[in-house]
Amino acid sequence: MLQRRNFVTRLMQYRNDALLVSSLGNPTYDLAAAGDKPANFYLWGAMGGASALGLGLAVAQPDRRVVVLLGDGEMMMGLSSLATISALRPANLALVVLDNQAFAETGAQPGLTASGIDLTAIASAAGFSNTMSISADVELDEFANMVFSAAGPVFGKAEIAMSEDAKVFPEWRGELLAQRTRDHVLLR
Repeated sequence: MLQRRNFVTRLMQYRNDALLVSSLGNPTYDLAAAGDKPANFYLWGAMGGASALGLGLAVAQPDRRVVVLLGDGEMMMGLSSLATISALRPANLALVVLDNQAFAETGAQPGLTASGIDLTAIASAAGFSNTMSISADVELDEFANMVFSAAGPVFGKAEIAMSEDAKVFPEWRGELLAQRTRDHVLLR
């Protein structure tokens, strides 16, 4: 299995000018630890909405790559967004699920993927253009190239180990995050 914080930090080395949306909890802490940027939008407390927000951003900014970084619990809660994303087929959108098979934010209870739910197979069945699951560092180059370059919609799942990394808290006020992301997109 992959070490979550290390994986996210290494993945972000491939990002170029991609816009990133992260869901609550570890995806946000890890994205901030990899380097806070105006192109990062941290979605605090809106569980289940990260992939839908990423879709809206991808449709509004078709010339920019949009990557959504989310946990397996978040993806399960927003599962219906996979159908909407597939129907709209944004070529610039990628979802990256950090799957630790647990609800890490609420006490590490077993998550639904621990029972055998295969999120990558669900995304593929929904019609995503490119899908991939990885569990080892040697697969990172291929995975990152798919996430940041392949025609979308793209779905990638990283099988990660449970870990207790330090929480890196970026800006949490929604109005300021929205304004800085808006300014970044419009001033580009």
